[in-house]
Amino acid sequence: MTLDFSTLLPYSGVIIEGLVTTLWLTVVTTFAGIALAIVVAYVRDLESGIMSRLLGGYVEVVRNTPFIVQLFFLFFGLPALGIPISAPVAALVAMVLNLGAYTAEILRAGIDSTARGQHEAARALGLSRLQSYRHVVLVPAFSRVYPSLISQCIIVMLGSAVVSQISVFDLTYAANFIQSRNFRGFEVYLVVTLIYLLLAVGMRRSFELVGRRLFAFRQGGSA
Repeated sequence: MTLDFSTLLPYSGVIIEGLVTTLWLTVVTTFAGIALAIVVAYVRDLESGIMSRLLGGYVEVVRNTPFIVQLFFLFFGLPALGIPISAPVAALVAMVLNLGAYTAEILRAGIDSTARGQHEAARALGLSRLQSYRHVVLVPAFSRVYPSLISQCIIVMLGSAVVSQISVFDLTYAANFIQSRNFRGFEVYLVVTLIYLLLAVGMRRSFELVGRRLFAFRQGGSA
């Protein structure tokens, strides 16, 4: 077999279009998913009512069902109930819900490692419940579980390849499209594999840089 990567040049715009879609899905999912996880972890940690149980059910459902089933449920199931949803929106919602559930559990592990006495000390100093959670619990918890959070965000980015199954024009959809036109499957998927690899490495480096800035005070304090 002779490799011929020049056959991909006419489709460079298609690859870029798919890459842009994967990037915006990843960026929006990362911010929205972490925000959702913070809320879920807060409610489940400090509340014991029906909302806490509902959010606990959401976490268990997401963590114990395949991502592709969740995606199909949103895209094919909701319209059957009279709730229309476009493919990009279904992909984004599925990714956010998925990241939110897993990250909430990661955060709760960090929260559980915070001594309860610190909560009481913060309240004794006059901090409100929300202020105590934010400054005394959340930030230290984030610093403890940050490596796991990075890995989870990368896993969700790589898992975004599944959204091509509902015709979202992401990087994987672009690869499938090109391969169906030029029949150079090895070259196409090799290039796309390398792009995903670069995205994963770039995400990890970016997160590590942000983490060093965010948690520099803790590193300095522990030195």
